[in-house]
Amino acid sequence: MNQLYLDRLGRVCAEIEKKGLAQMIVSDPLSIWYLTGVWIEPYERLYALYLRTDGKHKFFLNKLFVIPEIDVEKIWMTDTDDCIGTVAAAVDAKADMGIDKSWPARFLLDLMERNPGVRYVNASSCVDNVRSIKDEYEKEKMRESSRLNDACMEKAAAFVKAGMTEKECADYVRSLYQAEGVEEGFNTILSFGANAADPHHEPDDTVLKPGDCIVIDMGCRKDSYCSDMTRTFFCQEADPDYAKIHDLVRKANEKAESLIRPGVRFCDLDKAARDYITQAGYGEYFNHRLGHSIGLQDHEPGDVSLSNTAVVQEGMTFSIEPGVYLPGKFGVRVEDLVLVTAEGCEVLNKVDKHWKTIG
Repeated sequence: MNQLYLDRLGRVCAEIEKKGLAQMIVSDPLSIWYLTGVWIEPYERLYALYLRTDGKHKFFLNKLFVIPEIDVEKIWMTDTDDCIGTVAAAVDAKADMGIDKSWPARFLLDLMERNPGVRYVNASSCVDNVRSIKDEYEKEKMRESSRLNDACMEKAAAFVKAGMTEKECADYVRSLYQAEGVEEGFNTILSFGANAADPHHEPDDTVLKPGDCIVIDMGCRKDSYCSDMTRTFFCQEADPDYAKIHDLVRKANEKAESLIRPGVRFCDLDKAARDYITQAGYGEYFNHRLGHSIGLQDHEPGDVSLSNTAVVQEGMTFSIEPGVYLPGKFGVRVEDLVLVTAEGCEVLNKVDKHWKTIG
């Protein structure tokens, strides 16, 4: 196992120890990939990485899985084996056990019955906290993914024309990713006119008309790392009132980004953008959190919201995406990804955020 994975395992074990535990079962396939470089989609089969703070880790695997050689003890099972019985015998049945939040109840409940003397603890934060702080390799992957997304956003904006449907434009975004050999990170949100007042509108057969706003929220997954960005345009002409709201949302985005640095609370970032929009009279129309964490998944644990009093740390990546949504009329969102640095943040998206007309 190379040093990258050894370092990550060491950081997770340190978190396990901080939690007062000596062992943990990690079951999320993405987390296992992050810690070992092994990717398996287990479907219904048991698949888990058992971590111990003394370094005596074990990997529970089905014989149908094919994995590269890694320096971790492997325990192989078949579909007809008593898999939980194998796990129960291999772990410490006298010590508290950390459990990954994604482990299916059909496995956990059975293990609890087999080893009833153990206290089981949700220890997901031990992995989530480590994944939230990007190492140098990950930082560059996040930059690369966003650079590609920037280029695709500019091509998408140049493509959209009056008379096209939302579905047609969303399909074009997917074709851009396909041409680049990357995956769509999430279902592209592409909304025209009043549809843009629904932050999670799914593209339909709505036809773009002059004067409509156009919200494009798109992201890809390149080399396993996600990008995410939203820009809002106007078709051929902009209603002056809506253009002013766009300026308001953009400035709220920039205000929050200007405050980002290690030690600032996430809730204070949300409050800064929210207060700015509220003071302009549109607070009730900003109806979601300011942002979400991102990395191997588009939405990862941790967010930029009024309820999150945790502090920003160097190496974190998350979105800043204020919006205003007027039901039945109009919607605007301006979203960037940021990478926290020692002194502030690096905005990963370079596409201009000012409103402009297209189509």
